[in-house]
Amino acid sequence: MTQATRYDARDGIAIISISNPPVNAASFAVRSGLADGIQHAEADPAVAAIVICCDGRTFIAGADIKEFGKPPVSPSLPSVVAAIEASTKPVIASLHGTVLGGGLEVALGAHYRIALPDTRFGLPEVKLGLLPGAGGTQRLPRLVPVEMAIDMITTGRQIKADEAQRAGLIDIIAKDGTPRDAGIAYAKALVADGQGARPTGDLLCQSSVGETFDAARSAVKKKMRGQVAPLTCIDAIEAATKLPLKEGLRVERDLFQKLMQGDQRAALIHAFFAERQVAKVPEIKEGSPREFASIGIIGGGTMGAGIATSALLSGLDVVLVETASDAAERALSTVTKTLQGSVKRGKLSQSAFEDIVERRFVTSTDYAILAEADIIIEAAFESMDVKKDIFAQLDAVCKPGAVLATNTSYLDVNTIADATDRPGDVIGLHFFSPAHMMKLLEVVVAEKTSPEVVATGFALAKKMQKIAVRAGVCDGFIGNRLLSFYRRAIDGAVMRGASPYDVDRALVDFGMAMGPFSVSDLAGLDIGYATRKRLAPFRDPREAYAEFSDRLCEKKRLGRKTGRGFYIYENGQTLEDPDVLDMIAQERAAKGIIAEQVTAQEIVERFMAAMVNEAARIVDEGIALRPLDVDVTLVNGYGFPRWRGGPMHYADTVGLDKILADVRRFSKEDDYLWEPAQLLETLVAGGQSFSDLNA
Repeated sequence: MTQATRYDARDGIAIISISNPPVNAASFAVRSGLADGIQHAEADPAVAAIVICCDGRTFIAGADIKEFGKPPVSPSLPSVVAAIEASTKPVIASLHGTVLGGGLEVALGAHYRIALPDTRFGLPEVKLGLLPGAGGTQRLPRLVPVEMAIDMITTGRQIKADEAQRAGLIDIIAKDGTPRDAGIAYAKALVADGQGARPTGDLLCQSSVGETFDAARSAVKKKMRGQVAPLTCIDAIEAATKLPLKEGLRVERDLFQKLMQGDQRAALIHAFFAERQVAKVPEIKEGSPREFASIGIIGGGTMGAGIATSALLSGLDVVLVETASDAAERALSTVTKTLQGSVKRGKLSQSAFEDIVERRFVTSTDYAILAEADIIIEAAFESMDVKKDIFAQLDAVCKPGAVLATNTSYLDVNTIADATDRPGDVIGLHFFSPAHMMKLLEVVVAEKTSPEVVATGFALAKKMQKIAVRAGVCDGFIGNRLLSFYRRAIDGAVMRGASPYDVDRALVDFGMAMGPFSVSDLAGLDIGYATRKRLAPFRDPREAYAEFSDRLCEKKRLGRKTGRGFYIYENGQTLEDPDVLDMIAQERAAKGIIAEQVTAQEIVERFMAAMVNEAARIVDEGIALRPLDVDVTLVNGYGFPRWRGGPMHYADTVGLDKILADVRRFSKEDDYLWEPAQLLETLVAGGQSFSDLNA
């Protein structure tokens, strides 16, 4: 046995206990201990049954991430699971916590499964561009309906114990006791009943027809555009319905190895680790977060109400200030309705909801209500004058040590901080709408922001289950600065000859969640219009400025909220608008531009070259600490396909020399927009990649 496992036997029951905190990951030590324990129990004539259980808060919750990217070390997980299944004595997996990935595959290799009531089960490998490679695709459909196996494996979703029992994944739910005690009791009952080994691999899949897999592939292609792993998972599951276990496992292993060599697996692994690395920022080493239990919010519109909802769902008390009583009542109603939706979906208990509305959420028109709040988040209208006025008032009412945050999307946080007598307490906390759903939070660090306040921003993000990215101060920070830049490049593609609809189709096919013109319609065209007007006095005369978006706004075509923007929205349909094409054609003619054919490939090349080139400047200026910070921002806040890893990882994949060549090619038509970033040129000249800067 190993330090990660213990073996003991009593009353004819062998117990293999795993203790590998924090989540009992299936490390080399755990795999070795399991293999040794099974072998020892097999050789002991006094042992009638074997129980596998875990100490701590969970059963095996997946692979050991410290082993990712390293050569495999024997015993492999597939061989350990095979040894468990091959035991001549009944093996019982006693489960609790989260039984995920390789942990569930270990449980599938056991002959019987018992679980505590709050146990959850899942095979999330698809989220890393892989399939369950230790028999999960072969054994799960032998226990549960094939359709359910397809759903669980292609989505990675978790199921609860009661659903698992109904489906046949587990045999029994323990009423009480520890996993060890429950497993031993169940093992003794099985022995007393004369039950022997029951290998999962000997079972037959429930009958399924080809149409099941055809329908599944069609649904996956539509829902998970461009992703390879979900379709490969279906191929493996189909093999389980047609082949004996041994042959099916060979198919699974071959498909697993192909995915391991793929770009999507590398991209998803990059995204996985980047989201863990992004919180490692200098200020957290320099200062500890301040304690906080209550949040004050100024502004109860869409963003303020969303932030309030997110904070309340995270267990924080919230006070919200609005300018007028009717606005405060609307904010209360908005938050209450959203929380009621959480109750209906089972995300919030009725008693917790009642506690929120009766005690933990208060709205007012009086700033004095903010006096005891630990963190104040201003979510008012995007106007510097408005925000400076608000922050000047906060000095008089907020307690010493309170964190004063602005939710501005673009404005200078240094200027806002200067409106107070405590600029060290001021920080930008840029939430994304809808704030109670979006995972990204840009933590914008001003010149005088103290390390403790930065650490508090990251602690708040963790409390609210968001991914925080540190950003420096500039117009738009990381995400919106990139958005404004690549949007200018896309507008240039339209002026050159593409339609907005060509652009949206090309970028959705590339993997973006939505096309940029659809996004503008959803957000409201007036938002971008206001930003462009704010920056108009500072616009360089060399900039080739496309006017068609402004013309739409001037015609009060503001997107979905007015029924027309770039698209027409009527009778539940989204339609392309020939009037928009006429408007663009008129602008081209006025500027002497002759429309050319712009291919989908060129649209993607312009989009990515512009994004990566400006991102290189953002990193070079220190607005983003590392390229990975850009990747995390775009993946979690702007719909960039996770399976491409983020724009900087994508650039490394296709080659920085390719990106630079595209920038130089497009610079022949507009040398202002397409001026190559110095960092990009330096990396290409030195044969380096963005990943070299992530350390």
